[in-house]
Amino acid sequence: MSTTQRLAQKTAVITGGSTGIGLATARAFIQEGARVIITGKSEENLAAAVRELGPQAIPVRADVRKLEDLDALAQRARELFEHVDVLFANAGRGWSATLEQVTEAFYDELFDTNVKGVFFTVQKLAGLLRQGSSVILCSSTVSEKGAPASSTYFATKAAVRSLARTLAVELAPRGIRVNAISPGMVPTEFQGKMGVPPEVIDGFYKLVTQVTPLGRLGRPDEIAKAVLFLASDESSYMTAGDLLVDGGYRDV
Repeated sequence: MSTTQRLAQKTAVITGGSTGIGLATARAFIQEGARVIITGKSEENLAAAVRELGPQAIPVRADVRKLEDLDALAQRARELFEHVDVLFANAGRGWSATLEQVTEAFYDELFDTNVKGVFFTVQKLAGLLRQGSSVILCSSTVSEKGAPASSTYFATKAAVRSLARTLAVELAPRGIRVNAISPGMVPTEFQGKMGVPPEVIDGFYKLVTQVTPLGRLGRPDEIAKAVLFLASDESSYMTAGDLLVDGGYRDV
């Protein structure tokens, strides 16, 4: 634990905080002194996360696609904290499909989770954010990439990157910073939910590794450290930015 905790006495909300990058970030925030609400759709995953994280983690079951769930999340945060200092809009989904395979339901599922969910998470919690607060949106290195069978997912992450710019300008008069974090390929439960055969995912991992200058995939804790930087006062002169944490994958 740090001698001086970077998030001491601060409160945070992390959507999709029960697994993967969200869970790693909750762990990092708590180690730095924060009290954290984590959300997820699975009661089982939330319970497991709280057992690992301890009493500083507060679970709230919420589906970011449902505005009534986000209203309830905001109300719970108000009851517990009165205000929120850090918001990490992390919940997201990703599936692969060719242009011909994409259905309206497929498209709506990804955009409702990855774009609508992010936008309304910020909207519903904005009233609790005080001056000096930090909002972090989870984009992706793929927001500026192209690949077959990825148009819908990649487009959602490009939209999130755009939201970081526009929301940063809108919330700046209130002293609230908004940035995006763009992870590279980080193996988590996320890939297992994409509906892609494991051998296809493994093949993609190998391809990404081959073209990534650092020659490896990332780890959830590495992304969490970058989110922690954006959440803390160490990034006090950053807003509307995109912190790329991908081993060099996007820029080569």
